[in-house]
Amino acid sequence: MAAPSIHESAIVDDGATIGEDCRIWHFVHVCAEAVLGRGCSLGQNVFIGNRVSIGDNVKIQNNVSVYDNVILEDDVFCGPSMVFTNVYNPRSAVTRKDEYLDTVVKQGATLGANCTIICGVTIGRNAFVGAGAVVNKDVPDHALVVGVPARQIGWMSAYGEQLDLPLEGSGSCSCAHTGDVYTLDHRRLHREPA
Repeated sequence: MAAPSIHESAIVDDGATIGEDCRIWHFVHVCAEAVLGRGCSLGQNVFIGNRVSIGDNVKIQNNVSVYDNVILEDDVFCGPSMVFTNVYNPRSAVTRKDEYLDTVVKQGATLGANCTIICGVTIGRNAFVGAGAVVNKDVPDHALVVGVPARQIGWMSAYGEQLDLPLEGSGSCSCAHTGDVYTLDHRRLHREPA
């Protein structure tokens, strides 16, 4: 494992925890209480707040702000210019820092370019949020959601390919790339690794 690589224009406040093999690019700001796991990549102009926890191998593309009370588990991908919030009903004249809501993005999820994640939701494992979607409610594991507001239109494999399964009911299929078998039971998808 190698020490983190931090561009000279980046600001990493004293006290921030940066894991091995992290790459922190131009004009990034990581606040003092932030915790980043191993092998993360923070693209240009990324902001990481104080009360933020980021797992291993997380990729955060350019122009993303990860505000307080956001938790990104291992292997999460945040597309360019996607948006997190942490207050549901902000007002400039009303201080609401004690009303921050937790947002959790579970292992392997992808958040597409320019999508918006409204605070207080959980994005499930290996879920896929399409570009430009606005997520205002929880997203199930492996769900593919798109639109404003986001609605589920399918299921995604851990590999990142859409599965040939109905939204509801039952059925099964395997991932052509990994051989993993996915079984749908009503609205819950189960994965059995190959």
